[in-house]
This record gives sequence, C-alpha cells and structure tokens, in this order.
Amino acid sequence: MPNKLWRTHPRNYGKDSKECRVCGARQGLITKYEMMTCRRCFREQAPHIGFVKYR
Repeated sequence: MPNKLWRTHPRNYGKDSKECRVCGARQGLITKYEMMTCRRCFREQAPHIGFVKYR
C-alpha cells in the first residue's frame, strides 16, 4: 500500500526545495551565480547565455 502523504509537506530548505527554472527538475541543479537551471537545460542554453566551451 503506497503512502498517500508522500511529498505533501512543503520543502523550505535542502536539496528538494530548489528546482530548475526551465523544466522544474530537482536533480543536477546548477546554483552558481544563482542560475537555478539543471545541467541539461544549461547545456542547451549555454551558447545563448554567453558561455563558451574551450575544449
């Protein structure tokens, strides 16, 4: 029987309180410079933001 109260408590701190601005993912989040995007969305948007890959 699954728990019906799973993830109903509000998350105010910790890893689960932050999410990607673009897709809403909570895993692989880049918080440096307060970007708040996951790594997958960052790779798509990096050229538009101005990040250059040197290698």
